[in-house]
Amino acid sequence: MADKSVDEEIKIKAQQARRLARYMSSTEDLVENQILKAQQEGKFDNLPGAGQPLKLEENPFEPADMRMAFKILKDNDFAPRWIELGKEIDADLRSFWAEVDYFRRYTLMMTEHSVNSLTWRRYQRKKESFYYECRLKLEKISKKILDYNLHCPTFRLGRSNITVEEEMSKVTNVIESALKP
Repeated sequence: MADKSVDEEIKIKAQQARRLARYMSSTEDLVENQILKAQQEGKFDNLPGAGQPLKLEENPFEPADMRMAFKILKDNDFAPRWIELGKEIDADLRSFWAEVDYFRRYTLMMTEHSVNSLTWRRYQRKKESFYYECRLKLEKISKKILDYNLHCPTFRLGRSNITVEEEMSKVTNVIESALKP
């Protein structure tokens, strides 16, 4: 008996939801049609402020009592910690890959010229040292990304973390491919 009343209640609510959906879609169509009609009649032409830049200084979503504080922070180029971290991460990654490219070009230079065994051993030591430094830099960047994600206000703005081993394999592929004739 209770199952029957639950089923009936579900059917009634579903019927009400259908009516509401039909009403909302008809209202949306009505509003859209009115906007299109007004556009065709030219009612949006020559509106005050047309062609002028939008004034986006005031954020309508910020509390009125905090506007002055936010304005002072903005005027002094202050950004939240997570935004600053994001900028640091981007700069670190650009710098990292620029260094990898620089070492790749150095490797190409070593392979273009015939070098003696002493020079080649020195190059091998530099390469191992470079790989070690790359690993340290990638671990540091990975930690910054974790810190960024912890400070970030919403998960949608978070960054996917780098896997040090995957990035190191990319680095070694770049360098080792430069060694092949």
